[in-house]
Amino acid sequence: MSDNYDEIKEKENSEENPEEEYEKVCFVCRRPESRTKKMITMPGNISICPECMQKAFDSFDQNGAGAGLPLPGNGQAGSLDLSALSNLPGVGFINLADLTGGEREIPKKQKLKKKKEKKEKVPFDRKAIPAPHEIKRMLDEYVVGQEQAKKAISVAVYNHYKRVGSDSGDGVEIEKSNMLLLGPTGSGKTYLVKTLAKLLNVPLAIADATSLTEAGYIGDDIESVVSKLLQAAGNDVEKAEQGIIYIDEIDKIAKKRNSNTRDVSGESVQQELLKMLEGSEVEVPVGSNSKNAMVPMTTVNTNNILFICGGAFPDLEEIIKERLTKESSIGFRAELRDKYDKDENLLCKAEVEDLKKFGMIPEFLGRLPILVSLEALTKDFMVRILKEPKNAILRQYEKLLRMDEVQLVFEEEALESIAEKALERHTGARALRAILEEYMLDIMYEIPKDDNIGRVTITKAYIEKTGGPLIDMRGVMRLGVQA
Repeated sequence: MSDNYDEIKEKENSEENPEEEYEKVCFVCRRPESRTKKMITMPGNISICPECMQKAFDSFDQNGAGAGLPLPGNGQAGSLDLSALSNLPGVGFINLADLTGGEREIPKKQKLKKKKEKKEKVPFDRKAIPAPHEIKRMLDEYVVGQEQAKKAISVAVYNHYKRVGSDSGDGVEIEKSNMLLLGPTGSGKTYLVKTLAKLLNVPLAIADATSLTEAGYIGDDIESVVSKLLQAAGNDVEKAEQGIIYIDEIDKIAKKRNSNTRDVSGESVQQELLKMLEGSEVEVPVGSNSKNAMVPMTTVNTNNILFICGGAFPDLEEIIKERLTKESSIGFRAELRDKYDKDENLLCKAEVEDLKKFGMIPEFLGRLPILVSLEALTKDFMVRILKEPKNAILRQYEKLLRMDEVQLVFEEEALESIAEKALERHTGARALRAILEEYMLDIMYEIPKDDNIGRVTITKAYIEKTGGPLIDMRGVMRLGVQA
């Protein structure tokens, strides 16, 4: 009861004084109040930490001015009249009019939330997170197929959050369950992670490995990955430290072959990610992807952050095929070299050695112990993706036309034709939306013109451009009910 009372009072206080929820940041060194002593408040809503203020007075003393000038309030919170310092040497570089001329507000996205006072650690309750079979059941409502991948992800996530709430007092520390997802483009790698984070209600950051470079070069630093998670958690460090980071296009940071220049966006990025994946204290900018003098900094511990990396790994099939057929020979029981040429799920046979040969360094792969391969999409998969998920593409279009009081119907043969066209584009499930947009454009343009249209049926002839859709008017039929 007391815990609930404290939470209610804390919420009321934060609603009355929204600024009390955020920490003060030093105007000079940009460190938050949790990493310094009590801030000194100066005119113009400027906060300076005692350390920076002391350094300023020390510099005055060295110049022979301000000797014996005490730190306001002996380092405690107080107020300092800047006009008293205007005649001191060494402060000419500061425009006092700028500092005192008005309120200097830090953008809300760069404000850091205060850490809650540490309470006694509550014993971990397994009921706080769903069991693996429940996680998979929730994923089944949104993601079609990929049974093995959903099962592996459900178990990994469940074990990860058990690890977060576990007590290491018995000397047994559970290792992290970081994952590496392999799968052709459009097979649902990113969609799986997005759906998972939404169902579990945990902060999720999706980063693109192609923009990451070694520190000191143009591009995003490695810390920007954690900075995005901090933003997703509302700048709440404790919440961010239990979130999920998904790094997409991880295959693009493989070692570059036959390159004489420094590999600043390949192997170097893998090496810098090592400590972050394993778990370390990372200093990240708040509300920005790059460090600079005007952005507040904070420290995030990545020990309890689940990292999921994903990539299409083009040409990895050739490496797998080479490994599987290297012992081929002539004879009745010999392995044929073209045996795996038509195997669409060759990525499911990938091993660590294949990824090393592709260009991923062993240390990086060692920190991603769970290797999950997604199946290539077939025609049947495509048809199921169109109509089965809770957020299926067909349901979206049906809802759009329902707003105009028009019923939309797709013939089964039309769906098969759409799936065939999508497979020809070799872009996975993304092709389905593109094809439907193409065929639904004229329908969605023409229907609002005529209020008498009650139902539109998409036929195979319309998809193959040998006919048109079937239109039923309201005089004969009203929203699927015969008059």
